[in-house]
Amino acid sequence: MTARISVRGFAVASATAVTTVGAVVGVASGNQQIGAEPVELAASDATLLADIPVDGTTQVQTASLTQQVDAQTDAANDAAKKSAAESARKAAAKEAEAKKQAAEEARKVKEAAERAAKEREEARQAASRSTERTDFPQQSSYTIAEVKAMAQQIVGGGQYQCFSSIVERESGWNYQAQNPSSGAYGLVQALPGYKMASAGADWRTNPATQIKWGLNYMNERYGSPCGAWEFWQANHWY
Repeated sequence: MTARISVRGFAVASATAVTTVGAVVGVASGNQQIGAEPVELAASDATLLADIPVDGTTQVQTASLTQQVDAQTDAANDAAKKSAAESARKAAAKEAEAKKQAAEEARKVKEAAERAAKEREEARQAASRSTERTDFPQQSSYTIAEVKAMAQQIVGGGQYQCFSSIVERESGWNYQAQNPSSGAYGLVQALPGYKMASAGADWRTNPATQIKWGLNYMNERYGSPCGAWEFWQANHWY
């Protein structure tokens, strides 16, 4: 006879299950019959039965969970590696850009230093030529072309254009130009005009004297005629 045994809501309907339950609750295995009423197992017994693996399902589930954890771990590691690689790439790019900017700044500083050194040398050579060139023949008057030719010889080609730009705006190459309000005089509009006497007593009538004085003034105050021209462009005086 097969009895229906209820173990906390689970039905066990086999004779083997009845025998097992009977052994647990102390039912004899002889002629004694099991009543029709359901037999309730103690909680500890139900747990014991529930813990007994029926097949490999538990092992399969455990293996599946392990694989999932491994897969998640691998994914997390891959993401961390990618993030680290991207951070390293950005850091390297930033460092390369900083080095590039530093190199560019160094290049500009070097070029500026070389340009300043070149201008100083040109100014020195021009000053030397202006000291040596004192034998321009005296004339009662000079054309603009003659005055410019003097300036080219005294100032020199490297700085002449800057010198010429200032003289063009100050006097228009008129060696007798005088500002009626300030009293500035000559090609470079010395103020007062008599300061040019340090270059020669004939400063009023000799363009060469005015050119030499103007060149020395630009060299001493601005480093060169080009330095003076740069200042003039920013301030419209020098």
